[in-house]
Amino acid sequence: MFQNVSNDSALGYEQSQEQRVKILHIEDSPADQTLARLSLKRGQLPCLLTTVDSLQATEAALQAQNFDLILADYHLPGFTALDVWELVRRLPEHPPFVLLSGAIGESAAVDIMRLGISDYLLKDQIASLPHVVKRALEVHEARRARRRAMQELAASEKRLAELTEHLHTSIEQERAGISREIHDDIGGSLTAVKFDLAWIRRNSPEGGLREHAQSALQMLEHALGASQRIMQNLRPPVLDQGLLPAIQWLVQDFERRTGIPARLDVRCQQAEFAPALQVVVYRTAQEALTNVSKYAQASQVTLDLSDHEDFLTLEVTDDGVGLSPADREKPQSFGLRGLNERARTVQGWLDVSSQPGRGSSIILTIPLTDIKT
Repeated sequence: MFQNVSNDSALGYEQSQEQRVKILHIEDSPADQTLARLSLKRGQLPCLLTTVDSLQATEAALQAQNFDLILADYHLPGFTALDVWELVRRLPEHPPFVLLSGAIGESAAVDIMRLGISDYLLKDQIASLPHVVKRALEVHEARRARRRAMQELAASEKRLAELTEHLHTSIEQERAGISREIHDDIGGSLTAVKFDLAWIRRNSPEGGLREHAQSALQMLEHALGASQRIMQNLRPPVLDQGLLPAIQWLVQDFERRTGIPARLDVRCQQAEFAPALQVVVYRTAQEALTNVSKYAQASQVTLDLSDHEDFLTLEVTDDGVGLSPADREKPQSFGLRGLNERARTVQGWLDVSSQPGRGSSIILTIPLTDIKT
């Protein structure tokens, strides 16, 4: 059996039942029940008390309705507040739990608080009950708000990660499409024009026409070279042959363009990887080498690629000027941030180790399990 008692009508309040604080009071002493109700009334706390005096009635009350706060004595006939706490803590969104009891010892009170009970008040200090209840409710609401904020933040981060993955996938698809168009349309047309100009040069007499044809051929060679470089930057055809040939070509091209010695160490047991993973590793290596050529002032670069213990790891190390913490936090420094976001699209992560004057090391780590194909 349990009893509902409202304490706000005598105070002149006209709050609806939803506006009152619903309290489950677990107490076997009628006198202590009355004292608690009077204390809450004096504190002008509109509430609806449901009073029970057994563990069975407590469980029934908890199943019958939701309470804003649990107020319980410690020692009760046949059970204790710890038994009540076991019932309360199983609730999905359990309310704050305030212990209102006689002296149980300081060590016992500390142990109870460690279990997660909100507050503890001695019965001879019952005048402070309204303040304790309000504080417990405020703390509980603050925790709920923080929990909701964390859930919303996690959901927002998930949506952002999904959007980032979609954008990277769309960009790579668009790059591949543009690269094919350059190769099939522009490249094919330029090659045909080259053959025609070569024929004109061979069949023209000595003089201005042959010289113009030769000049046009040189310009055309430049255009063909530019189109090939653009295709390689957009989507190198060698990437279709696999990750290892693509990284090898990237290192060779970097060394040829910059004159900086670059060494590639490969310790991979498998030769084929998921396409999404290949793109992430390739773009990370590409961006890292671009940063080395622009800023590092390095004399040598080392790339290490391995798939040890179900993790694919790419490490790009240089002996250049290094990065300071301020360099990494520049507002417009999106290179490393973009690589980190790209790594997250395949459940990977990026680590940067660098000190001014001691070079830099960029490490990409990707789990080889559950990678999208």
